[in-house]
Amino acid sequence: MSKLIDYKKVRLDLLEYIENEEYKGYDPYDTLNSWVPFGWLGKWGKPIGIQIQKRNPINIRPLIGIKKDYNPKAIGLLLHTYSLMYEQEPTDEIKGEIDFLFNWLIENRTEGFKNFCWGYNFDWASSEKLLKAFSPTIVVSVFIAKGIIAYYKALNDPKALEVLTSIGDFIQEDLGQSKDESGICFSYSTIEVDCCYNASMLGSELFAFLYQETKIEKYKDLAIQSTNFVVDKQKENGKWNYSIKLESGKERTQVDFHQGYVLDSIGYVMKYIPSAKSQYLSYFKKGLEYYQQNQFLPNGQSLYRAPAKWPVEIHNQAQGIVSFARWADFDNSYLNQAKKIAAYSIENMLSPKGFFYYKKYPLLTIKIPFMRWSEAWMLLALTELEKANQKASGI
Repeated sequence: MSKLIDYKKVRLDLLEYIENEEYKGYDPYDTLNSWVPFGWLGKWGKPIGIQIQKRNPINIRPLIGIKKDYNPKAIGLLLHTYSLMYEQEPTDEIKGEIDFLFNWLIENRTEGFKNFCWGYNFDWASSEKLLKAFSPTIVVSVFIAKGIIAYYKALNDPKALEVLTSIGDFIQEDLGQSKDESGICFSYSTIEVDCCYNASMLGSELFAFLYQETKIEKYKDLAIQSTNFVVDKQKENGKWNYSIKLESGKERTQVDFHQGYVLDSIGYVMKYIPSAKSQYLSYFKKGLEYYQQNQFLPNGQSLYRAPAKWPVEIHNQAQGIVSFARWADFDNSYLNQAKKIAAYSIENMLSPKGFFYYKKYPLLTIKIPFMRWSEAWMLLALTELEKANQKASGI
């Protein structure tokens, strides 16, 4: 069935939708941008409000004062996508969009920090902590860095390398680090020291890129030590859990799109530091094999959090397309896997208006468009798929 799908048309329709929205949108986690005083309900008020809202199939955001807005991570993902598009088709129109996105990120960095960094445009709360809007994290900052890396490759703007170096300085100077006998782990945010595998690996990826560009040994050491920490935590079957508390050794088990995050970062560490390939290749291949065989059904549907089948989550779908398209050279089946995931997504989660739905249950679909979580990720995924298809076809 996937042979009948015009992937390029779907991508262009999605691009038109995103541009018509002027890159602004809602987010599954934007509940605390409302005027509703969730904090009056005690420490559980805010997290419960967020969890209820992200499961609500009816979009009540306009009724409770939540407005569509720019999300820094979405802008970084879109910069990444437009930069890939520009490499394939260098037009003035695409260049104009790239310039807008890059300059927006430069002008909208988180205030109060010496170095470039970013956070989400909303408060986020659990029962134990609160991250205020724009509080910087390694995840938001490095996904933006990945967009800036793509921009740098496309346009060779020296300003981009300056910003990337500054983001690296933010990770070193403002984020805590943990250590064990295997290596080091970069913390997720500035408010506590913790160990989240996919978050730390994003730092590894950035430092590997900085080493490639500068040949400064410090960056290589940081990339290798932090990658060592994460590959050491891979399970025998190839999966990673989500995080670990080093003092107790207890891990949080959550197997979803973050497996793709970890794999992408390890793949780029090997790409940017070729001498590390022999060190990490076996972990990478085992992780990709687990990802393909255990987190997707034969029809291209992702599992929500393996082994749970439902709901189908568009972010899981998008990350599968991204990872298997990016690393198609490692196995002949991976490009076909990316196409199957894309086909399922298009056949089951694409709106007639051109955007992608958020979640699909057996008897219910949450059809709210979310700019960061759904649309920006799917646009990047379809662009990566088109790039892989062209490479496979010798174009």
